[in-house]
Amino acid sequence: MKKICLLILKLLNYNLDVVNIPTEKKYVLLFSPHTSWTDFAIGKIALTAMGIKPTFLIKKEFFFFPMGHFLRYLGGYPVDRNRAQKLTDTLADYMKGKEEIVLLITPEGTRKRVETWKRGFYYIAQNAGVPIALGYLDYRNRKGGIGPVFIPTGNYDTDLHEIQKFYRGMRGRRKGCFNLENEE
Repeated sequence: MKKICLLILKLLNYNLDVVNIPTEKKYVLLFSPHTSWTDFAIGKIALTAMGIKPTFLIKKEFFFFPMGHFLRYLGGYPVDRNRAQKLTDTLADYMKGKEEIVLLITPEGTRKRVETWKRGFYYIAQNAGVPIALGYLDYRNRKGGIGPVFIPTGNYDTDLHEIQKFYRGMRGRRKGCFNLENEE
């Protein structure tokens, strides 16, 4: 399957950057920029090519028959967006209870342009005691991969600044929708 996914990426004119697959068995995998639904498809192909099967969040309304079975097979975790305030604790506990898990989170929280990233990914990682791996799909350079692994220090503002340094200058599929796109 890895070879098939690499071939698909090549046909789509995407390259996997120097791949830095975390050695940890549990981690939060950020995925940014996230500006289009096609990010999921290309990102899933890239992750499969790297041998990673993440758990990803998707609103519970998509978990109807037969779509729900398919989404669970892919790694989908249904989210009730009306009860989001308890979600970080629930996901941290879920991660603690797993032997191995890669939890994929889009820090923007949506495909629209936002100026402030959601904090949930950080608190999930911190409360579960796991690192954060910086995954990306940069449409400007047609590259995707996983960059550095980041250990939360407990100082969100300082840590977020360091995390966002990595993403500065990357571009999403929809130009202008990623808030760090024009920052070099």
